[in-house]
Amino acid sequence: MQKIFVIEDDENIRNLVKIALEGYGYQVLSFETAEEALELAGKEKPDLAVFDLMLPGMDGLSAIRLIRGREDEIKNIPIIVLTAKDKEYDKVVGLDGGADDYITKPFGVLELAARIRSLLRRAAEQQPVHETGKIKMGGLSVDPAAREVVMNGEPVSLTYKEYELLMYLIDNRTRVVERDELLNKLWDYSADIETRTLDIHIRTLRQKLGEEGSRYIKTIRSVGYRFVIPQENENKEN
Repeated sequence: MQKIFVIEDDENIRNLVKIALEGYGYQVLSFETAEEALELAGKEKPDLAVFDLMLPGMDGLSAIRLIRGREDEIKNIPIIVLTAKDKEYDKVVGLDGGADDYITKPFGVLELAARIRSLLRRAAEQQPVHETGKIKMGGLSVDPAAREVVMNGEPVSLTYKEYELLMYLIDNRTRVVERDELLNKLWDYSADIETRTLDIHIRTLRQKLGEEGSRYIKTIRSVGYRFVIPQENENKEN
């Protein structure tokens, strides 16, 4: 049985989410504070966590950053953030802080369950796609077995979804990958729902890759994105 942590200070929402997710067959541990969840994370080893951003004591964003900075397997669990703020800035901050997806309050439990299923399925299906060793492209190096990314000798800390997005673009670098395809393949929901999710992930992925991020991940206007190797494309149009 897959285990989910739900960290939400509103008791009504916390209980509603717990009951709903248990109805889908998950084991759910709910917490009012981030401190409580972090204290038990190593022992309970959740498969996924749902964090409210606004929490008493330690806020959700700080807690997520601590999880991503761990040295054990907990650092790579999928994380969904809940936020009452329907502003792009808060979504960017959540994703850039280490979350893999977000849902804005008020939300439906059916949507939350769908997002959870998608992230858990992708995490279970994720296998090293290049068994021959590291991928080396210009200044970018990827070790799929260790899920490690290095740019110009510096390690790059990516969330689960950012890493998955990067690898999908790399694997399909011989063509332009359409937006709809990325949404359907990586998020499993239709392109007319929260399409800004993809834009935000592309933006944060580029930022984390540094100054060369936009040279590796090209926007093809009105179509989608393509991964290119800058050294081989210095004279091509952006």
